[in-house]
Formats: sequence, structure tokens, C-alpha cells
Amino acid sequence: MWDPGKEAAGAGPGFPTPVPTTTPNPFSAPADGSAPEVTGHLQETYYNLCMEKSQKINTFILHILQEVDEELEKGSEGITLNIAGNSRLMPEERVTGKDFWILFRILKKSPYISGLDVRYNLISDVGAYYAARLLQKQHKLVYLNLMFNDIGPEGGELIAKALHKNTTLKYLRMTGNKIENKGGMFFAAMLQINSSLEKLDLGDCDLGMQSVIAFATVLTQNQTIKGINLNRPILYGEQEESTVHLGHMLKENHCLVELHVCKHNIKNCGIKQLCDALYLNRSLRYLDVSWLSVVSNNIQGEGLVALSQSMKTNPTLSNVYIWGNKFDEATCVAYSDLIQTGRLKPDNTDVEPFVVDGHMYLAEVSNGLKKHYYWRPIYGEACTNSPNAEMNVNHPGQDRWLLSG
Repeated sequence: MWDPGKEAAGAGPGFPTPVPTTTPNPFSAPADGSAPEVTGHLQETYYNLCMEKSQKINTFILHILQEVDEELEKGSEGITLNIAGNSRLMPEERVTGKDFWILFRILKKSPYISGLDVRYNLISDVGAYYAARLLQKQHKLVYLNLMFNDIGPEGGELIAKALHKNTTLKYLRMTGNKIENKGGMFFAAMLQINSSLEKLDLGDCDLGMQSVIAFATVLTQNQTIKGINLNRPILYGEQEESTVHLGHMLKENHCLVELHVCKHNIKNCGIKQLCDALYLNRSLRYLDVSWLSVVSNNIQGEGLVALSQSMKTNPTLSNVYIWGNKFDEATCVAYSDLIQTGRLKPDNTDVEPFVVDGHMYLAEVSNGLKKHYYWRPIYGEACTNSPNAEMNVNHPGQDRWLLSG
């Protein structure tokens, strides 16, 4: 692990020798191969920094900064800078740690940027170092999306520790970065100190049993977090110790609105622990115990019926996702009754009842939960009114989006 206190001039930790600037292609490069036209303040700053540090220009970043400059000229504030690597317009070379180093130098002084989305890029632990520094230096940032960026435990540690003193960030997405149990423990420790973060997404991060239990324990005291995603941890054995702790947490926590625990291998015993907690909890609105792979929750009819019964006594819980567990006819009837009586709205679940030969069944329906979680539109913005857009609807500070395609 590098020493963050010994950052070399002109290069960040772990950087190879900078490569000379090459002629950019796509967006603003003239056909004759000359240097691109640079007009606005941020675009000019980026271009000049690349020249100064012999850093290759990323034309996608240059294009997005041009859009930002145009918005700033109109007097816009609270802009979310969208440099998503899964954009249709993204060149073959995605944003790297070196690119993020230059971005950091620009954004740390910009009071108009409230959100940064660099999902599906290659910033790695090098970029995580500068993401941590950005959280320390920039006090307007409320939304940071780093999902699927090859960040490991060391990068996760740096970001978590940066949030010890940060008081502005509201929503952090680390989805798909393999920070593992070690990184998860640093984030759990951070929640003992941070009192401003409202949504934390650590799905598909290879968390371990120890860190899941640590989150459950910390959230009995933290009353700021409104949504947390702990999907797909790496759990061994048949014990449902983590689910027991999550159930205890829900009895004590009166702030949490969203809880995502897909692929925890929850069985009937575990879901009953959650149901017992729901009789006392009056804040939780979204509960996702569904699955997307063979390694999944294993809730059977008895547990699913118990969950449906808890909805009759818990007036707050509005969204329940159960597809992929083991349905019997009693389960199908129970959820059909919830939907027909209006207790569970059809748009707030992932199942739909139907009858064949006098028997009730449940079919899977797509209401946008995972669609909005991983997917982004080719052009324009997706509709953000869906009640199922998991941890991605109306994120704090989403005053204006700058979309890349």
C-alpha cells in the first residue's frame, strides 16, 4: 500500500511514467488532427493541466466539461458530473486513476459540482486515493458513484476513513468493488462517526459475515442512514447469524427506510427474525429479500407467509420483493390477497398473481428494481418516478444531471 503522504509531483501513487499527450479523437478534435478547441473555464483548466503534466487527454472528459461550462454560463448550480464508463459515447479507453488525478485537481476547487458519477470505469485504488482526497477537500459534494471501478480493500479503507470528517456527502455507491470483509469493516467503523451520510450501497462488494454483523450492530445506534445495500456477501455455513443481528437492528433502528439483503441465503428461520422485528419497526418501507443467482435466499412458504402477515400489522412497509424464493400455494394466496386488498400495490413488488385450473400462482414482473440499479439509458435520462428504482431515485442533491449519452 502506498504512502498517501508522499504524493510525487506530477504523478499520483502507483502511476507509471506519464505518457505524452496524443491527439484526441471523437468530440471536439478537428478533422485535420490539430489540438481541440477549448473554450470554457473547466475545459481550459483540464486541457492545461494535461499539457503541464504530460497527461494524455481523455476526450470524453473534455466533452463533458464543455457541457458543464455551458451550464455554468447559464448560472446553473448543483450539477452532477456524469462520466459513466458504460455510456454509449464513451471511447474505448475508460477513465483511469491517472485521469481521476486530473479530475480531482479540477473538482476540489469547484463549488458548483454537487455530484460525481464515474461508474464502470477503471480508477482502481489509485483513483480511490484521489476520491478520498476529494471528499476531504470538496465540501459541496453530496453524491458520489464509484460502482464497478476495480477498487479493492485498500481503496475502500481510504474512502471510508475520508468520511470520518466529511459532513456533506449524502449518498455513496461502492457497488461491485471488491472491498471484501476488510474494507467492509472500515465502512462499518465509519458509520460510528459519520452523522451525515444517508445512503450507502455496498452490494456485490464481497463483504463477509464479520462486516455484515458489524453493520447490523452499528445501525442500532446510527440514526442517519436511511438506505443501505448489503446484497451478496460471502457467507459460509448454514448459520443465519447475520440475519439474527439484522433482525435485532430493525427492532432498535427507527430511521432506516431501505434494506437490501439479496442473496444472504436467508431461510425460514431468518425471515421469521426479520418478521418479528417488523412488528416493532415503523420506519422501514423497502425490504428486498429476492435473488438473481443460484446462491440465493432460500425462504420457503412458511417464512414468506409470515412476511405477508407482518405487512398487515406494519403500516409503513410498502415495498417487498420476494421472487426467487420457494413459493407454495399458501404463499401465492397470501400475496394475492395483499395485492387484491390494496395493502401491497402491484408496482411495489416483483410478483403478480394468476390462476390456472383453480390454483393460485405468482409470476415474476419487472418493476424497475434492478433495471434502474445497473442500467442507464442510451440517450436522455431514465424516468425517476419508479418506486422500485433501488437506491437510485431522487438521490440527495440531484438538482441537475449532466448526461453523457
